[in-house]
Amino acid sequence: MTISMYQASVPVFIRTLTNLRGILEKAAAHARERKIDEAALLSARLFPDMLTFTRQVQVATDFARGTGARLAGGEPPAAEDKEASFAELIGRVDRTIEYLRTLSAAGIDGSETREIVRPVRGEPKKFNGQDYLLVYALPNFYFHTTTAYALLRHNGVALGKGDFIGSL
Repeated sequence: MTISMYQASVPVFIRTLTNLRGILEKAAAHARERKIDEAALLSARLFPDMLTFTRQVQVATDFARGTGARLAGGEPPAAEDKEASFAELIGRVDRTIEYLRTLSAAGIDGSETREIVRPVRGEPKKFNGQDYLLVYALPNFYFHTTTAYALLRHNGVALGKGDFIGSL
């Protein structure tokens, strides 16, 4: 049995984003229960030259939305980067999942050889669809979702591996 481009992308993004949504809900509850200003968690960084927690979530959703759209031969809908609360980040994740659910296997399968050009470190980089998904988009998506998880865990939110992986 072979795996299709759709199976390797959209369901994977939806599952991880659904788990990220649960993580965001736990973080919001943590902040409320401990009377922590959400801004303290939203602006958290692992190191001063890294992106903030909010930006990690924004970039993760951008990769999911953008990858799905580009594999389907289009461009993703725009998303403003203006979230300033957990509720707004949850809304962004929900909108991304809703968008991904509009994409079909028929529109994505067969995109292995589709040329996709994306800026990488400020320079245009050409990918075929398979390399774009497996070598560029998925690793970036997981990097940013993992970093968001790590930032919250580092800041005391009671999370475990199961929150990230989800139930099997």
